[in-house]
Amino acid sequence: MNSYKIDEQQVQKSNFETMPRLFRYLLKYKKRIAGVFALMAFGTAVDLVNPLLNERAIDRYILPGDVPGLIRIVLLGATINILAVLAIKLRMLLMAKTSNKVIQELRQELYDHIQGLDLAFFDSRPSGKILARIIGDSNSLKDIIENAVTTLIPNLVTVIAVMVIMFVKNWKLALAALCSLPFLIGGVFLISIMAEKHWKAKRQKSSNMNAFINEDLSGIKIIQSFRAEQETDKTFQSLVWDDRKEFLRAVRWCDGFGSWIDLCWSVGTMALYMVGIKLLGIEGVSIGTYIAFGSYVGMFWQPILNLSNFYNQFVNAASGAERIFEIIDKQPVVTSKAGAGAMPAIKGSVEFKNVTFGYTDDVDVLKNVDFSVTQGETIALVGPTGAGKSTVVNLVSRFYDIKDGKILIDGNDIRDVELSSLRTQMGIMTQDNYIFSGTIRENIMYGKLDATEEEMLEASRAVHADDFIKTLPDGYDTKLTARGGELSNGQRQLVAFARTMLSNPRILILDEATSSIDTKTELLVQKGIASMLKGRTSFVIAHRLSTIQNADRIFVIDKGGIVESGSPAELMEKRGAYYALRQAQFA
Repeated sequence: MNSYKIDEQQVQKSNFETMPRLFRYLLKYKKRIAGVFALMAFGTAVDLVNPLLNERAIDRYILPGDVPGLIRIVLLGATINILAVLAIKLRMLLMAKTSNKVIQELRQELYDHIQGLDLAFFDSRPSGKILARIIGDSNSLKDIIENAVTTLIPNLVTVIAVMVIMFVKNWKLALAALCSLPFLIGGVFLISIMAEKHWKAKRQKSSNMNAFINEDLSGIKIIQSFRAEQETDKTFQSLVWDDRKEFLRAVRWCDGFGSWIDLCWSVGTMALYMVGIKLLGIEGVSIGTYIAFGSYVGMFWQPILNLSNFYNQFVNAASGAERIFEIIDKQPVVTSKAGAGAMPAIKGSVEFKNVTFGYTDDVDVLKNVDFSVTQGETIALVGPTGAGKSTVVNLVSRFYDIKDGKILIDGNDIRDVELSSLRTQMGIMTQDNYIFSGTIRENIMYGKLDATEEEMLEASRAVHADDFIKTLPDGYDTKLTARGGELSNGQRQLVAFARTMLSNPRILILDEATSSIDTKTELLVQKGIASMLKGRTSFVIAHRLSTIQNADRIFVIDKGGIVESGSPAELMEKRGAYYALRQAQFA
Protein backbone atom coordinates (compact mmCIF):
# COMPACT_ATOMS: atom_id res chain seq x y z
CA MET A 1 0.00 0.00 0.00
CA ASN A 2 1.27 3.45 -0.92
CA SER A 3 -0.43 6.49 0.62
CA TYR A 4 0.49 9.91 1.99
CA LYS A 5 1.13 8.19 5.32
CA ILE A 6 3.93 6.02 3.94
CA ASP A 7 7.25 7.01 2.37
CA GLU A 8 7.73 5.53 -1.09
CA GLN A 9 10.17 2.66 -1.34
CA GLN A 10 12.89 3.33 -3.91
CA VAL A 11 15.84 1.43 -5.27
CA GLN A 12 18.77 3.49 -4.03
CA LYS A 13 21.30 4.45 -6.67
CA SER A 14 24.56 6.33 -6.48
CA ASN A 15 24.39 10.03 -7.30
CA PHE A 16 27.33 9.52 -9.61
CA GLU A 17 25.23 7.01 -11.54
CA THR A 18 22.11 9.17 -11.69
CA MET A 19 23.56 12.58 -12.51
CA PRO A 20 25.64 11.62 -15.58
CA ARG A 21 22.42 10.24 -17.04
CA LEU A 22 20.78 13.61 -16.44
CA PHE A 23 23.66 15.55 -17.98
CA ARG A 24 23.46 13.42 -21.13
CA TYR A 25 20.37 15.41 -22.03
CA LEU A 26 22.75 18.34 -22.65
CA LEU A 27 24.45 16.49 -25.51
CA LYS A 28 21.64 17.51 -27.83
CA TYR A 29 22.87 21.10 -27.44
CA LYS A 30 26.59 20.49 -28.07
CA LYS A 31 27.15 23.65 -30.13
CA ARG A 32 25.50 25.89 -27.58
CA ILE A 33 27.41 24.23 -24.73
CA ALA A 34 30.65 24.65 -26.70
CA GLY A 35 29.93 28.36 -26.95
CA VAL A 36 29.32 28.51 -23.20
CA PHE A 37 32.64 26.72 -22.58
CA ALA A 38 34.45 29.25 -24.76
CA LEU A 39 32.91 32.15 -22.82
CA MET A 40 33.78 30.50 -19.51
CA ALA A 41 37.33 29.83 -20.63
CA PHE A 42 37.77 33.50 -21.42
CA GLY A 43 36.30 34.61 -18.07
CA THR A 44 38.41 32.10 -16.12
CA ALA A 45 41.55 33.17 -17.95
CA VAL A 46 40.88 36.80 -17.06
CA ASP A 47 40.40 35.86 -13.38
CA LEU A 48 43.70 33.98 -13.37
CA VAL A 49 45.58 36.78 -15.11
CA ASN A 50 44.34 39.57 -12.81
CA PRO A 51 46.68 38.72 -9.85
CA LEU A 52 49.61 38.51 -12.26
CA LEU A 53 48.71 41.95 -13.63
CA ASN A 54 48.58 43.28 -10.05
CA GLU A 55 51.96 41.72 -9.28
CA ARG A 56 53.49 43.25 -12.42
CA ALA A 57 51.88 46.64 -11.76
CA ILE A 58 53.33 46.78 -8.24
CA ASP A 59 56.82 45.39 -8.90
CA ARG A 60 57.45 46.89 -12.38
CA TYR A 61 55.53 50.17 -12.44
CA ILE A 62 54.33 51.42 -9.02
CA LEU A 63 57.54 50.89 -7.01
CA PRO A 64 59.83 52.27 -9.80
CA GLY A 65 57.35 55.12 -10.46
CA ASP A 66 56.67 54.22 -14.13
CA VAL A 67 53.33 56.05 -14.64
CA PRO A 68 52.93 55.44 -18.44
CA GLY A 69 53.55 51.73 -17.90
CA LEU A 70 51.02 51.69 -15.06
CA ILE A 71 48.40 53.40 -17.26
CA ARG A 72 48.93 50.83 -20.02
CA ILE A 73 48.49 47.86 -17.70
CA VAL A 74 45.42 49.45 -16.05
CA LEU A 75 43.79 49.99 -19.44
CA LEU A 76 44.60 46.41 -20.44
CA GLY A 77 43.12 45.07 -17.21
CA ALA A 78 39.98 47.23 -17.53
CA THR A 79 39.40 46.14 -21.14
CA ILE A 80 39.68 42.41 -20.55
CA ASN A 81 37.56 42.61 -17.37
CA ILE A 82 34.75 44.47 -19.16
CA LEU A 83 34.81 41.80 -21.87
CA ALA A 84 34.76 39.14 -19.16
CA VAL A 85 31.62 40.68 -17.60
CA LEU A 86 29.89 40.67 -20.99
CA ALA A 87 30.96 37.05 -21.50
CA ILE A 88 29.41 36.10 -18.14
CA LYS A 89 26.09 37.75 -19.06
CA LEU A 90 25.96 35.97 -22.41
CA ARG A 91 26.94 32.67 -20.82
CA MET A 92 24.16 32.95 -18.24
CA LEU A 93 21.59 33.70 -20.95
CA LEU A 94 22.62 30.71 -23.08
CA MET A 95 22.62 28.30 -20.14
CA ALA A 96 19.25 29.54 -18.84
CA LYS A 97 17.67 28.83 -22.23
CA THR A 98 19.36 25.45 -22.45
CA SER A 99 18.43 24.30 -18.94
CA ASN A 100 14.80 25.32 -19.44
CA LYS A 101 14.71 23.38 -22.70
CA VAL A 102 16.19 20.27 -21.07
CA ILE A 103 13.66 20.41 -18.20
CA GLN A 104 10.84 20.78 -20.71
CA GLU A 105 12.00 17.73 -22.67
CA LEU A 106 12.60 15.64 -19.54
CA ARG A 107 9.18 16.49 -18.13
CA GLN A 108 7.54 15.65 -21.47
CA GLU A 109 9.38 12.32 -21.60
CA LEU A 110 8.27 11.53 -18.05
CA TYR A 111 4.66 12.49 -18.78
CA ASP A 112 4.55 10.49 -22.01
CA HIS A 113 5.97 7.46 -20.23
CA ILE A 114 3.47 7.72 -17.37
CA GLN A 115 0.65 7.88 -19.93
CA GLY A 116 1.78 4.50 -21.25
CA LEU A 117 1.96 2.71 -17.90
CA ASP A 118 -0.78 0.23 -17.05
CA LEU A 119 -3.49 0.59 -14.41
CA ALA A 120 -1.54 -1.47 -11.88
CA PHE A 121 0.96 1.42 -11.62
CA PHE A 122 -1.79 3.96 -10.87
CA ASP A 123 -3.50 1.57 -8.47
CA SER A 124 -0.30 1.35 -6.44
CA ARG A 125 0.18 5.03 -5.56
CA PRO A 126 -1.77 8.27 -5.01
CA SER A 127 -1.95 10.62 -7.99
CA GLY A 128 -0.43 13.38 -5.83
CA LYS A 129 2.85 11.46 -5.60
CA ILE A 130 2.92 11.07 -9.38
CA LEU A 131 2.23 14.79 -9.76
CA ALA A 132 5.12 15.57 -7.39
CA ARG A 133 7.52 13.85 -9.77
CA ILE A 134 6.23 15.59 -12.87
CA ILE A 135 6.25 19.07 -11.32
CA GLY A 136 8.34 19.35 -8.15
CA ASP A 137 11.12 16.88 -8.91
CA SER A 138 11.47 18.17 -12.47
CA ASN A 139 11.70 21.79 -11.32
CA SER A 140 14.42 20.88 -8.82
CA LEU A 141 16.75 19.97 -11.70
CA LYS A 142 16.87 23.35 -13.46
CA ASP A 143 19.57 24.97 -11.32
CA ILE A 144 21.78 21.89 -11.26
CA ILE A 145 21.72 21.55 -15.05
CA GLU A 146 22.63 25.20 -15.47
CA ASN A 147 25.23 25.32 -12.71
CA ALA A 148 26.86 22.06 -13.74
CA VAL A 149 28.25 23.94 -16.71
CA THR A 150 28.53 27.47 -15.35
CA THR A 151 29.71 26.67 -11.79
CA LEU A 152 31.21 23.18 -11.59
CA ILE A 153 33.53 23.28 -14.60
CA PRO A 154 34.93 26.84 -14.29
CA ASN A 155 35.46 26.47 -10.54
CA LEU A 156 37.23 23.13 -10.93
CA VAL A 157 39.42 24.63 -13.65
CA THR A 158 40.13 27.65 -11.45
CA VAL A 159 41.12 25.51 -8.45
CA ILE A 160 43.47 23.35 -10.52
CA ALA A 161 44.96 26.32 -12.38
CA VAL A 162 45.53 28.26 -9.15
CA MET A 163 47.31 25.28 -7.57
CA VAL A 164 49.57 24.94 -10.61
CA ILE A 165 50.40 28.66 -10.68
CA MET A 166 51.11 28.76 -6.92
CA PHE A 167 53.46 25.76 -7.06
CA VAL A 168 55.26 27.17 -10.10
CA LYS A 169 55.81 30.54 -8.45
CA ASN A 170 56.82 29.28 -4.98
CA TRP A 171 56.21 25.70 -3.86
CA LYS A 172 56.93 26.45 -0.19
CA LEU A 173 54.29 29.16 -0.01
CA ALA A 174 51.91 26.91 -1.98
CA LEU A 175 52.28 24.05 0.52
CA ALA A 176 51.69 26.44 3.39
CA ALA A 177 48.55 27.91 1.78
CA LEU A 178 47.11 24.45 1.06
CA CYS A 179 48.09 22.73 4.31
CA SER A 180 44.46 22.50 5.49
CA LEU A 181 43.29 20.73 2.30
CA PRO A 182 43.32 17.18 3.82
CA PHE A 183 41.11 18.36 6.70
CA LEU A 184 38.74 19.94 4.16
CA ILE A 185 38.37 16.67 2.25
CA GLY A 186 37.63 14.64 5.40
CA GLY A 187 35.02 17.11 6.66
CA VAL A 188 33.30 17.43 3.29
CA PHE A 189 33.05 13.64 2.96
CA LEU A 190 31.26 13.32 6.32
CA ILE A 191 28.94 16.28 5.71
CA SER A 192 28.01 15.12 2.21
CA ILE A 193 26.87 11.69 3.45
CA MET A 194 24.54 13.21 6.06
CA ALA A 195 23.25 15.95 3.74
CA GLU A 196 22.40 13.43 1.01
CA LYS A 197 20.47 11.28 3.48
CA HIS A 198 18.27 14.18 4.61
CA TRP A 199 17.71 15.64 1.12
CA LYS A 200 16.34 12.27 -0.01
CA ALA A 201 14.11 12.10 3.06
CA LYS A 202 12.94 15.64 2.33
CA ARG A 203 11.83 14.59 -1.19
CA GLN A 204 9.84 11.73 0.31
CA LYS A 205 8.09 14.05 2.77
CA SER A 206 7.27 16.56 0.02
CA SER A 207 5.78 13.74 -2.05
CA ASN A 208 3.62 12.66 0.91
CA MET A 209 2.39 16.22 1.37
CA ASN A 210 1.48 16.52 -2.33
CA ALA A 211 -0.39 13.22 -2.17
CA PHE A 212 -2.42 14.42 0.83
CA ILE A 213 -3.27 17.78 -0.76
CA ASN A 214 -4.48 16.06 -3.93
CA GLU A 215 -6.57 13.58 -1.95
CA ASP A 216 -7.91 16.29 0.35
CA LEU A 217 -9.05 18.59 -2.48
CA SER A 218 -10.58 15.69 -4.41
CA GLY A 219 -12.69 14.79 -1.37
CA ILE A 220 -13.43 18.32 -0.16
CA LYS A 221 -17.20 17.79 -0.37
CA ILE A 222 -16.99 14.81 1.99
CA ILE A 223 -14.67 16.67 4.35
CA GLN A 224 -17.00 19.65 4.58
CA SER A 225 -20.14 17.55 4.89
CA PHE A 226 -18.69 15.70 7.88
CA ARG A 227 -17.09 18.86 9.31
CA ALA A 228 -13.70 17.18 9.28
CA GLU A 229 -11.73 20.33 8.48
CA GLN A 230 -9.94 20.39 11.85
CA GLU A 231 -8.87 16.78 11.50
CA THR A 232 -7.49 17.26 8.00
CA ASP A 233 -5.83 20.50 9.14
CA LYS A 234 -3.99 18.56 11.84
CA THR A 235 -2.89 15.97 9.29
CA PHE A 236 -1.67 18.69 6.96
CA GLN A 237 0.24 20.41 9.76
CA SER A 238 1.89 17.11 10.64
CA LEU A 239 2.96 16.51 7.02
CA VAL A 240 4.24 20.09 6.68
CA TRP A 241 6.19 19.69 9.91
CA ASP A 242 7.77 16.43 8.68
CA ASP A 243 8.75 18.16 5.42
CA ARG A 244 10.14 21.18 7.28
CA LYS A 245 12.03 19.01 9.76
CA GLU A 246 13.88 17.09 7.04
CA PHE A 247 14.56 20.33 5.16
CA LEU A 248 16.08 21.96 8.24
CA ARG A 249 18.21 18.90 8.95
CA ALA A 250 19.51 18.89 5.38
CA VAL A 251 20.18 22.65 5.44
CA ARG A 252 22.01 22.45 8.77
CA TRP A 253 24.39 19.87 7.38
CA CYS A 254 24.80 21.85 4.17
CA ASP A 255 25.54 25.01 6.14
CA GLY A 256 28.36 23.04 7.74
CA PHE A 257 30.10 23.07 4.33
CA GLY A 258 30.57 26.83 4.44
CA SER A 259 31.69 26.96 8.05
CA TRP A 260 34.22 24.15 7.57
CA ILE A 261 35.61 25.74 4.39
CA ASP A 262 35.90 29.14 6.09
CA LEU A 263 37.89 27.51 8.91
CA CYS A 264 40.23 25.73 6.48
CA TRP A 265 40.55 28.95 4.46
CA SER A 266 41.62 30.89 7.58
CA VAL A 267 44.13 28.22 8.58
CA GLY A 268 45.65 28.22 5.08
CA THR A 269 45.92 32.03 4.99
CA MET A 270 47.59 32.16 8.42
CA ALA A 271 50.00 29.41 7.39
CA LEU A 272 50.88 31.30 4.19
CA TYR A 273 52.01 34.45 6.00
CA MET A 274 53.64 32.59 8.89
CA VAL A 275 55.79 30.54 6.50
CA GLY A 276 56.45 33.55 4.30
CA ILE A 277 57.55 35.82 7.12
CA LYS A 278 59.02 33.42 9.69
CA LEU A 279 60.77 30.90 7.42
CA LEU A 280 61.45 32.69 4.15
CA GLY A 281 61.83 36.18 5.60
CA ILE A 282 60.24 39.39 4.43
CA GLU A 283 63.12 40.05 2.05
CA GLY A 284 62.96 36.55 0.54
CA VAL A 285 59.75 37.22 -1.36
CA SER A 286 58.72 40.39 -3.20
CA ILE A 287 55.73 42.44 -2.05
CA GLY A 288 54.01 41.79 -5.40
CA THR A 289 54.40 38.05 -4.93
CA TYR A 290 52.90 38.21 -1.43
CA ILE A 291 49.95 40.17 -2.76
CA ALA A 292 49.58 37.79 -5.71
CA PHE A 293 49.64 34.76 -3.40
CA GLY A 294 47.07 36.41 -1.15
CA SER A 295 44.82 36.83 -4.19
CA TYR A 296 45.43 33.26 -5.29
CA VAL A 297 44.57 31.91 -1.86
CA GLY A 298 41.22 33.68 -2.14
CA MET A 299 40.84 32.42 -5.71
CA PHE A 300 41.47 28.88 -4.49
CA TRP A 301 39.10 28.85 -1.52
CA GLN A 302 36.26 30.87 -3.05
CA PRO A 303 35.70 28.27 -5.82
CA ILE A 304 35.85 25.57 -3.13
CA LEU A 305 33.07 27.44 -1.33
CA ASN A 306 31.15 27.75 -4.60
CA LEU A 307 31.60 24.02 -5.20
CA SER A 308 30.23 23.25 -1.74
CA ASN A 309 27.11 25.26 -2.55
CA PHE A 310 26.92 23.45 -5.86
CA TYR A 311 27.17 20.13 -4.06
CA ASN A 312 24.18 21.09 -1.92
CA GLN A 313 22.21 21.63 -5.13
CA PHE A 314 23.72 18.46 -6.56
CA VAL A 315 22.50 16.26 -3.70
CA ASN A 316 19.05 17.84 -3.68
CA ALA A 317 18.69 17.52 -7.46
CA ALA A 318 20.10 13.99 -7.46
CA SER A 319 17.28 12.80 -5.20
CA GLY A 320 14.77 14.40 -7.59
CA ALA A 321 16.47 12.94 -10.68
CA GLU A 322 16.57 9.52 -9.04
CA ARG A 323 12.79 9.64 -8.48
CA ILE A 324 12.18 10.74 -12.08
CA PHE A 325 14.38 8.07 -13.63
CA GLU A 326 12.81 5.43 -11.39
CA ILE A 327 9.47 6.13 -13.11
CA ILE A 328 11.01 6.38 -16.59
CA ASP A 329 12.72 3.01 -16.04
CA LYS A 330 9.49 1.38 -14.88
CA GLN A 331 8.14 -0.77 -17.67
CA PRO A 332 4.40 -1.40 -18.03
CA VAL A 333 3.30 -4.94 -17.27
CA VAL A 334 0.61 -4.86 -19.95
CA THR A 335 2.27 -4.14 -23.29
CA SER A 336 2.02 -5.11 -26.92
CA LYS A 337 4.29 -8.07 -27.54
CA ALA A 338 7.09 -7.75 -30.10
CA GLY A 339 5.77 -8.15 -33.62
CA ALA A 340 2.11 -7.91 -32.57
CA GLY A 341 -0.17 -7.07 -35.47
CA ALA A 342 -3.12 -4.68 -35.48
CA MET A 343 -6.44 -6.02 -34.26
CA PRO A 344 -8.70 -6.58 -37.29
CA ALA A 345 -12.05 -4.80 -37.34
CA ILE A 346 -13.90 -6.39 -34.44
CA LYS A 347 -17.10 -8.26 -35.21
CA GLY A 348 -17.85 -8.96 -31.57
CA SER A 349 -17.47 -12.57 -30.44
CA VAL A 350 -15.74 -12.89 -27.04
CA GLU A 351 -14.52 -16.06 -25.37
CA PHE A 352 -12.94 -16.73 -21.98
CA LYS A 353 -11.04 -20.05 -21.77
CA ASN A 354 -10.08 -21.18 -18.26
CA VAL A 355 -9.24 -17.62 -17.26
CA THR A 356 -7.63 -17.12 -13.84
CA PHE A 357 -6.76 -13.65 -12.55
CA GLY A 358 -5.86 -11.87 -9.32
CA TYR A 359 -4.76 -8.31 -8.55
CA THR A 360 -2.17 -9.79 -6.20
CA ASP A 361 -0.18 -13.00 -6.49
CA ASP A 362 -1.77 -14.64 -3.48
CA VAL A 363 -5.49 -13.94 -4.09
CA ASP A 364 -7.40 -14.95 -7.26
CA VAL A 365 -10.50 -12.92 -8.07
CA LEU A 366 -11.47 -15.18 -11.01
CA LYS A 367 -10.71 -18.91 -11.19
CA ASN A 368 -10.94 -20.99 -14.38
CA VAL A 369 -13.73 -18.87 -15.88
CA ASP A 370 -15.24 -20.11 -19.17
CA PHE A 371 -17.88 -18.45 -21.32
CA SER A 372 -18.60 -17.51 -24.92
CA VAL A 373 -20.42 -14.43 -26.21
CA THR A 374 -21.66 -14.23 -29.78
CA GLN A 375 -21.51 -11.19 -32.00
CA GLY A 376 -24.06 -8.53 -31.08
CA GLU A 377 -25.09 -10.19 -27.84
CA THR A 378 -25.82 -8.13 -24.72
CA ILE A 379 -24.47 -9.70 -21.55
CA ALA A 380 -25.44 -8.42 -18.09
CA LEU A 381 -23.08 -9.09 -15.19
CA VAL A 382 -24.60 -9.20 -11.72
CA GLY A 383 -23.47 -10.38 -8.33
CA PRO A 384 -22.37 -9.13 -4.91
CA THR A 385 -19.86 -6.33 -4.50
CA GLY A 386 -16.31 -7.53 -5.02
CA ALA A 387 -17.34 -10.69 -6.87
CA GLY A 388 -15.37 -9.76 -10.02
CA LYS A 389 -17.88 -8.11 -12.37
CA SER A 390 -15.67 -5.11 -13.19
CA THR A 391 -12.67 -7.42 -13.35
CA VAL A 392 -14.27 -9.32 -16.27
CA VAL A 393 -14.72 -6.18 -18.38
CA ASN A 394 -11.26 -4.89 -17.41
CA LEU A 395 -9.78 -8.10 -18.74
CA VAL A 396 -11.75 -7.85 -22.00
CA SER A 397 -10.14 -4.42 -22.52
CA ARG A 398 -6.79 -5.84 -21.39
CA PHE A 399 -6.21 -3.30 -18.68
CA TYR A 400 -4.65 -6.20 -16.79
CA ASP A 401 -3.07 -9.44 -17.99
CA ILE A 402 -4.50 -12.76 -16.86
CA LYS A 403 -2.50 -15.30 -14.87
CA ASP A 404 -3.69 -18.28 -16.86
CA GLY A 405 -6.00 -19.16 -19.73
CA LYS A 406 -6.96 -17.21 -22.84
CA ILE A 407 -9.26 -14.36 -23.82
CA LEU A 408 -10.25 -14.41 -27.49
CA ILE A 409 -12.04 -11.75 -29.52
CA ASP A 410 -13.15 -13.02 -32.93
CA GLY A 411 -10.77 -15.91 -32.33
CA ASN A 412 -7.75 -13.62 -31.76
CA ASP A 413 -5.88 -13.88 -28.47
CA ILE A 414 -5.91 -10.30 -27.21
CA ARG A 415 -2.29 -10.69 -26.01
CA ASP A 416 -1.18 -11.25 -29.61
CA VAL A 417 -2.56 -7.99 -31.04
CA GLU A 418 -1.37 -4.41 -30.76
CA LEU A 419 -2.85 -2.90 -27.61
CA SER A 420 -4.05 0.45 -28.95
CA SER A 421 -5.73 -1.19 -31.96
CA LEU A 422 -7.75 -3.30 -29.49
CA ARG A 423 -8.83 -0.49 -27.17
CA THR A 424 -9.73 1.96 -29.93
CA GLN A 425 -12.51 -0.42 -30.94
CA MET A 426 -14.01 -0.50 -27.45
CA GLY A 427 -16.24 1.96 -25.64
CA ILE A 428 -16.07 2.00 -21.86
CA MET A 429 -18.37 3.95 -19.59
CA THR A 430 -18.22 3.72 -15.81
CA GLN A 431 -20.26 5.18 -12.95
CA ASP A 432 -17.57 7.85 -12.41
CA ASN A 433 -16.84 9.19 -15.88
CA TYR A 434 -14.52 12.16 -15.76
CA ILE A 435 -15.62 15.50 -17.22
CA PHE A 436 -12.70 17.63 -18.43
CA SER A 437 -12.50 21.40 -18.16
CA GLY A 438 -13.75 22.93 -21.41
CA THR A 439 -17.03 23.09 -23.28
CA ILE A 440 -19.66 20.36 -23.46
CA ARG A 441 -18.88 20.01 -27.17
CA GLU A 442 -15.16 19.42 -26.44
CA ASN A 443 -16.03 16.79 -23.83
CA ILE A 444 -18.27 14.87 -26.23
CA MET A 445 -15.80 15.21 -29.13
CA TYR A 446 -13.18 13.57 -26.93
CA GLY A 447 -14.77 10.29 -27.97
CA LYS A 448 -13.77 10.93 -31.59
CA LEU A 449 -11.57 13.96 -32.15
CA ASP A 450 -12.17 14.07 -35.90
CA ALA A 451 -15.97 13.65 -35.68
CA THR A 452 -18.22 16.00 -37.60
CA GLU A 453 -20.73 18.27 -35.92
CA GLU A 454 -23.56 16.08 -37.18
CA GLU A 455 -21.97 12.92 -35.76
CA MET A 456 -21.58 14.63 -32.41
CA LEU A 457 -25.20 15.79 -32.41
CA GLU A 458 -26.43 12.34 -33.46
CA ALA A 459 -24.60 10.69 -30.55
CA SER A 460 -26.03 13.29 -28.15
CA ARG A 461 -29.57 12.76 -29.42
CA ALA A 462 -29.22 8.97 -29.21
CA VAL A 463 -28.69 9.14 -25.45
CA HIS A 464 -31.05 12.12 -25.00
CA ALA A 465 -28.25 14.39 -23.81
CA ASP A 466 -29.31 16.85 -26.50
CA ASP A 467 -32.56 17.48 -24.62
CA PHE A 468 -30.96 19.15 -21.62
CA ILE A 469 -27.94 20.64 -23.46
CA LYS A 470 -30.25 22.75 -25.66
CA THR A 471 -31.83 24.27 -22.55
CA LEU A 472 -28.48 25.65 -21.33
CA PRO A 473 -27.76 29.34 -22.14
CA ASP A 474 -24.73 28.50 -24.29
CA GLY A 475 -25.86 25.05 -25.38
CA TYR A 476 -22.96 22.89 -26.52
CA ASP A 477 -20.57 25.82 -25.92
CA THR A 478 -21.35 25.84 -22.19
CA LYS A 479 -18.04 25.90 -20.33
CA LEU A 480 -17.42 23.31 -17.63
CA THR A 481 -14.81 23.08 -14.92
CA ALA A 482 -12.94 19.85 -14.22
CA ARG A 483 -15.38 17.13 -13.06
CA GLY A 484 -18.32 19.15 -14.43
CA GLY A 485 -19.41 20.71 -11.17
CA GLU A 486 -21.92 22.93 -13.03
CA LEU A 487 -24.00 19.89 -14.06
CA SER A 488 -26.08 17.46 -12.06
CA ASN A 489 -24.90 13.87 -11.67
CA GLY A 490 -27.40 12.74 -14.28
CA GLN A 491 -26.35 15.44 -16.75
CA ARG A 492 -22.69 14.58 -16.35
CA GLN A 493 -23.52 10.95 -16.98
CA LEU A 494 -25.43 11.83 -20.15
CA VAL A 495 -22.51 13.89 -21.50
CA ALA A 496 -20.15 11.00 -20.79
CA PHE A 497 -22.59 8.61 -22.46
CA ALA A 498 -22.70 10.77 -25.60
CA ARG A 499 -18.89 10.77 -25.63
CA THR A 500 -18.82 6.98 -25.52
CA MET A 501 -21.47 6.65 -28.20
CA LEU A 502 -19.56 8.99 -30.50
CA SER A 503 -16.54 6.66 -30.45
CA ASN A 504 -18.69 4.09 -32.31
CA PRO A 505 -17.25 1.10 -30.42
CA ARG A 506 -17.50 -2.48 -31.65
CA ILE A 507 -17.62 -3.75 -28.06
CA LEU A 508 -19.45 -1.62 -25.53
CA ILE A 509 -18.84 -1.84 -21.78
CA LEU A 510 -21.26 -0.15 -19.38
CA ASP A 511 -20.11 -0.36 -15.77
CA GLU A 512 -22.95 0.97 -13.59
CA ALA A 513 -23.48 3.49 -16.39
CA THR A 514 -26.94 4.60 -15.27
CA SER A 515 -26.28 4.68 -11.53
CA SER A 516 -26.41 8.48 -11.30
CA ILE A 517 -29.47 9.00 -13.50
CA ASP A 518 -32.98 9.37 -12.11
CA THR A 519 -35.68 6.93 -13.13
CA LYS A 520 -37.34 9.26 -15.67
CA THR A 521 -34.02 10.10 -17.35
CA GLU A 522 -33.03 6.45 -17.23
CA LEU A 523 -36.04 5.48 -19.34
CA LEU A 524 -34.90 7.93 -22.02
CA VAL A 525 -31.31 6.72 -21.86
CA GLN A 526 -32.39 3.09 -22.12
CA LYS A 527 -34.08 3.90 -25.42
CA GLY A 528 -30.89 5.51 -26.68
CA ILE A 529 -28.82 2.57 -25.45
CA ALA A 530 -31.10 0.11 -27.22
CA SER A 531 -30.61 1.82 -30.57
CA MET A 532 -26.85 2.16 -30.14
CA LEU A 533 -26.36 -1.46 -29.03
CA LYS A 534 -27.77 -2.90 -32.22
CA GLY A 535 -25.06 -4.89 -33.95
CA ARG A 536 -22.60 -4.42 -31.05
CA THR A 537 -21.46 -6.86 -28.41
CA SER A 538 -22.00 -5.29 -25.02
CA PHE A 539 -21.28 -6.02 -21.36
CA VAL A 540 -23.52 -4.29 -18.85
CA ILE A 541 -22.75 -4.24 -15.11
CA ALA A 542 -25.71 -3.17 -13.02
CA HIS A 543 -26.77 -3.40 -9.40
CA ARG A 544 -30.25 -2.15 -10.33
CA LEU A 545 -31.62 -5.32 -11.86
CA SER A 546 -34.53 -3.46 -13.44
CA THR A 547 -32.10 -1.96 -16.00
CA ILE A 548 -31.01 -5.29 -17.52
CA GLN A 549 -34.31 -6.99 -18.33
CA ASN A 550 -33.61 -6.64 -22.07
CA ALA A 551 -30.23 -8.36 -21.85
CA ASP A 552 -29.79 -11.48 -23.98
CA ARG A 553 -28.10 -13.28 -21.12
CA ILE A 554 -27.24 -12.62 -17.49
CA PHE A 555 -24.08 -13.93 -15.83
CA VAL A 556 -24.28 -14.18 -12.04
CA ILE A 557 -20.70 -13.86 -10.79
CA ASP A 558 -19.69 -14.97 -7.33
CA LYS A 559 -16.95 -16.94 -5.58
CA GLY A 560 -14.45 -16.48 -8.42
CA GLY A 561 -16.62 -17.59 -11.31
CA ILE A 562 -19.99 -17.67 -13.07
CA VAL A 563 -22.40 -19.50 -10.79
CA GLU A 564 -25.42 -19.07 -13.05
CA SER A 565 -26.19 -17.86 -16.58
CA GLY A 566 -29.20 -17.54 -18.85
CA SER A 567 -31.89 -15.13 -20.03
CA PRO A 568 -33.74 -13.10 -17.39
CA ALA A 569 -36.81 -15.31 -17.78
CA GLU A 570 -34.80 -18.53 -17.56
CA LEU A 571 -33.02 -17.44 -14.40
CA MET A 572 -36.28 -16.41 -12.74
CA GLU A 573 -37.68 -19.85 -13.50
CA LYS A 574 -34.62 -21.55 -11.95
CA ARG A 575 -35.21 -19.69 -8.70
CA GLY A 576 -31.47 -19.75 -8.05
CA ALA A 577 -28.87 -17.06 -7.31
CA TYR A 578 -30.33 -14.46 -9.69
CA TYR A 579 -33.85 -15.04 -8.38
CA ALA A 580 -32.60 -14.50 -4.83
CA LEU A 581 -30.83 -11.27 -5.81
CA ARG A 582 -33.90 -9.93 -7.56
CA GLN A 583 -36.25 -10.83 -4.77
CA ALA A 584 -33.97 -9.25 -2.19
CA GLN A 585 -33.65 -6.05 -4.22
CA PHE A 586 -37.33 -5.58 -4.91
CA ALA A 587 -38.27 -6.52 -1.38
